[in-house]
Amino acid sequence: MVKALIFDMDGLMIDSERLYWEVERGIARQFGKEVGEETLWKMMGRRPIEGMRIFVQDLGLPLTAERATEIRDGLMREKYRNESEPMPGLIHILDAFHGRLKMAVCTGAQGEFMEIVVDRLKIRDRFDVLQSSDGIKNGKPNPEIYLAACAKLGVAPRQSIVLEDSANGCLAAKRAGCYTIAVPSDYSRGQDFGCADFIAADLFAAERHISSLLS
Repeated sequence: MVKALIFDMDGLMIDSERLYWEVERGIARQFGKEVGEETLWKMMGRRPIEGMRIFVQDLGLPLTAERATEIRDGLMREKYRNESEPMPGLIHILDAFHGRLKMAVCTGAQGEFMEIVVDRLKIRDRFDVLQSSDGIKNGKPNPEIYLAACAKLGVAPRQSIVLEDSANGCLAAKRAGCYTIAVPSDYSRGQDFGCADFIAADLFAAERHISSLLS
């Protein structure tokens, strides 16, 4: 029996992958580099420091992952505050299941950014749990963050549905034992979502599929 619905944030709830790609490509150009989609895909869904280790290594940048993270975070902080907007269908799917299922945000982003988003979109009251990467040792595709969210919700992973836009996120959710719905964004459509239980064109389609599972 399904008891919980868990949302990834970046690229799923908000169109933030576009913002991240703009910032990361800008940082690369500061060092005379270009960053390819393969690198950006590998970074998606991971803890910030893990993603930036990939970024620095793939591009051969002359700075530490920690310093690269500081630079990116400073730029992204303003973008989250001023440019984060809900993905089409987000409010619709929240309204559809609010009060019917327990709901959580489960994001690889740091807590500061998650807090900015739920307050900017005025959706904090929809969620029972807000799970960021803070305190998580192993980021997606490791299942740790989804196991933590399920434990806080008080539900078993097999009783939970996860919505994810990245392959790393889908792998994390499946490894945790959750029913996984991929909702690829324009920035992740080329990734391998073979592990997902269902692939939805958008959040409206995801809502219809979840409703069919509950009926």
